[in-house]
Amino acid sequence: MDGNGRWMDNVFIERLWRSLKYERIRLYRYGTVGELKAHVAEWMSYCNHQDKHQHLGYHTPWSLYEAATALPQVA
Repeated sequence: MDGNGRWMDNVFIERLWRSLKYERIRLYRYGTVGELKAHVAEWMSYCNHQDKHQHLGYHTPWSLYEAATALPQVA
């Protein structure tokens, strides 16, 4: 990489980690790593399948992914 535009590549993943930390990880205490993993998986599932995102026109990421990868119906 030459470094041009590298901050743009990182901005989306940094936003994801920030949201995860502030909405889940810092709000709870975890006794085991397994508890933490389960809580993170629950949060990721919620964000992808139930939470409607403004920048996606108030659709869920999963619904748009399904629509984009759906096979055309054969008559």
